[in-house]
Amino acid sequence: MKQTVLNAAHRQAGARMVDFGGWDMPLHYGSQVDEHHLVRTEAGLFDVSHMAVVDLRGADCTVLLRRLLANDVAKLNTPGKALYTCMLNHQGGVIDDLIVYYFDATHYRVVVNASTRDKDLAWMRECVGDSAVEISERTDTAMLALQGPKARQVLIGLLSAENQERIEKLSRFSSAEADGLFIARTGYTGEDGFEIVMASDQAEHWWQQLLQAGAKPAGLGARDTLRLEAGMNLYGQDMDDQSTPLESGLSWTVAFDPAEREFIGRTALEQQRSDGVPRVLVGLVLDQRGVLRHGQRVICANGDGVITSGSFSPTLGTSIAFASLPTNHGSELAVDMRGKALPVRKVKTPFVRGGKAAPG
Repeated sequence: MKQTVLNAAHRQAGARMVDFGGWDMPLHYGSQVDEHHLVRTEAGLFDVSHMAVVDLRGADCTVLLRRLLANDVAKLNTPGKALYTCMLNHQGGVIDDLIVYYFDATHYRVVVNASTRDKDLAWMRECVGDSAVEISERTDTAMLALQGPKARQVLIGLLSAENQERIEKLSRFSSAEADGLFIARTGYTGEDGFEIVMASDQAEHWWQQLLQAGAKPAGLGARDTLRLEAGMNLYGQDMDDQSTPLESGLSWTVAFDPAEREFIGRTALEQQRSDGVPRVLVGLVLDQRGVLRHGQRVICANGDGVITSGSFSPTLGTSIAFASLPTNHGSELAVDMRGKALPVRKVKTPFVRGGKAAPG
């Protein structure tokens, strides 16, 4: 398995290591539930160096990305601003979901999922063709995610005086460079926080500094329950290259305006909007004992659905899930749990906002 530069630090901290997409990664450091609550109330520190940081440079960057991505990078005109988007195939299927950062019209950065990095890079390079764009995977970097309501006070005190106020005022989905770090106010937990890119040889230094400043390590187990509570999709479960953003609860990431922008997958999505979306992604809550799990059958009025992501919610104290259901699924839903049909409630997502149950 591949290892991040912090692998030894995780083992020294007593992490339970697991195979995650071919990477040897920490699942937890003792208690996944404690780490979940830590991020909701204080500050948790995740090693996310398995994700790929890719820089695009060249005169045709903006033109390429406006064709390559379903959201429109023309919205980005302030250095450091970021955009969440999907990258689609010609059938409208989601190759990956990613965040793109704008430096200027000739320089962008994208951060893609670990499990899709190879196919993402291959697709990007195929789409470049003869365009004046250079694509560089930053294998010389590591990335940490500092998440939670106390994330800012943990980070700010470690920065030089001239950068503290600037990073303190960094707005959501914005980024800046400071003290040799690329700091983005983004994350995958539903809490405030930062994703921080640094040179690989500086990763252990910053890992230890952030822990000494008050953060505590958190593993991929807590990251998964946090993102599910926050209503955030997981690639490979809640969407993939066989499902479109319209079917996966991600229609808000598709910019159909302006009409003349011909992004890859647009024709297929417009056809689907015209014909009607065959299935939708919804949130479910189980109000009795039991845990909703990926792959369980959901019994609907018009055919079966399937749970794409499910887990016990530490914040809510009950089980929650995303499920892909037929569009006309009716009002009465049940999950097949070992041959027994247990009723479930459809709810709006996110399930949790601001550390508490979200309305709806």
